[in-house]
Amino acid sequence: MHISEFDFALPPELIAQEPLAERDHSRMLIVERAHQTWRDSSFLEFPGLFQAGDVIVRNNTRVFPARLLGHRIVNEQPGAAVEALLVRRLSNDEWEVLAKPGRALREGSLLEFGNGKLRGTVVGIAEEGRRVIRFSGEGDFDQLVDEIGNTPLPPYIKRQQSEALRLDEPRYQTVYAKARGAIAAPTAGLHFTPQTFAELEARGIEIVELTHHVGYATFQPVRVEQIEQHRIAAEQYEITTEAAQRINQAKQAGKRIVAIGTTSVRALESAAAPDGNLRAERSNTELFIYPGYRFRIVDALLTNFHLPQSSLLMLVSALAGKDLVLNAYRHAVAAQYRFYSYGDCMLIL
Repeated sequence: MHISEFDFALPPELIAQEPLAERDHSRMLIVERAHQTWRDSSFLEFPGLFQAGDVIVRNNTRVFPARLLGHRIVNEQPGAAVEALLVRRLSNDEWEVLAKPGRALREGSLLEFGNGKLRGTVVGIAEEGRRVIRFSGEGDFDQLVDEIGNTPLPPYIKRQQSEALRLDEPRYQTVYAKARGAIAAPTAGLHFTPQTFAELEARGIEIVELTHHVGYATFQPVRVEQIEQHRIAAEQYEITTEAAQRINQAKQAGKRIVAIGTTSVRALESAAAPDGNLRAERSNTELFIYPGYRFRIVDALLTNFHLPQSSLLMLVSALAGKDLVLNAYRHAVAAQYRFYSYGDCMLIL
């Protein structure tokens, strides 16, 4: 399939720059595969769309302040400004990062962050221009990052000053975030409040958690013309024995498995056995889901609206069908839904 088949026109003013005052007040476009239709709704309607025994699967990963702002060190003096987004931990003190300006950072380049609290040396160049940096500093690395790092907002969310990113910390995080390790929020989960889950549980709907650390793969551009040639960077996930058992029991009882977000989908489908059962495991996934994929676990999906020509749009198209999804997206644009991380959501049934 050609990448141009997953394009659509999106006016820039529809890209949400701020979260709503109330998490659960977003609009929701309900797409029904059986009837090839969609309808406008509100996320407040979400709990009433499911039945007792259905399972809501949420991703409990927690965003950490992975965006480091600092300077190059030249002749032991601060030089040009540099930004490093921590993408993947390779060892205790080495990380794969997205760096700006990347081309200027050759092996051996010296960096400092947080007024010298953390130092780094470029020790390698990884795929797609990412850098490998070896860090050093006084104290625990994670604690230093929590102290000096910034919330790693997507580039389409504009902020005037780096310190203003601190204001996004409570909202660019799900209310159920637990496991530290994501460099971006699983944004479909941003719509939920404790009251949402209380209402779901009151209706007899089960809540199951897994962990899928959102990494580079989630926003990795598709740079090939034929999408089948795209390769996704590895992301870590974990599904516990209890979670697998509860999901398998629900599947066997004919109940729906509803994934909250594309990362939940990729974790569930990565751990699916050939017989359709879900395995309990902790592993890395490079699973790229695009039209033609046969889903083994997931029956329904809540997701935000995604970038044109992105792997996430391709995943959604695999579940609901490319034509239906793109037609629904065109309706969302015409109806002025809010797009991307802080935007509205789509429920595929």
